[in-house]
Amino acid sequence: MGLMLSPGDDDVTSPDVSWSYTGFDMFREWLAEAEGFALAEMNGFGGSRMWGSVATTLTPLLDHPDDEGSLTPAQCAAMLPRLEAITYEPHEEGDPVHERHVDDVRQLVAVMKYCLEKDVELVFC
Repeated sequence: MGLMLSPGDDDVTSPDVSWSYTGFDMFREWLAEAEGFALAEMNGFGGSRMWGSVATTLTPLLDHPDDEGSLTPAQCAAMLPRLEAITYEPHEEGDPVHERHVDDVRQLVAVMKYCLEKDVELVFC
C-alpha cells in the first residue's frame, strides 16, 4: 500500500507519481534537507519548530497529511520553480538514492504542470 499524487480530474490516463509511505517520508526528508532544515525538527514530525520559521515555498507539500487532501493549482505553481531548481543542484555522481529522489521530483513536476494546464488540484490518495 502506498501514496499517490494525481490530478483531480478523474482521468485515469493523467500522469501521477507514487511512493510507499516510507518512500514518501524519505522523499520529504530529502526535500527538507535541500531547503536547509531537518523535517524531524518540525512541528508535526516530532519536533517543536513551527513552520512559519522556515522560508521555503515547499511548505504546502512538506507539511501536508500523507493520504488525504489536495494542493491547489496556485500552490503547485508557487512550488514549481524551486522543485525544478532542486533537480539541477550539484550532487555526488552515482548516488542512487539522490538519483531516485531527483527522478521523483521530475515526475512530481510533470504532474504539477499537468494540474496547472488543466486547472485542477493535485490530490493525495
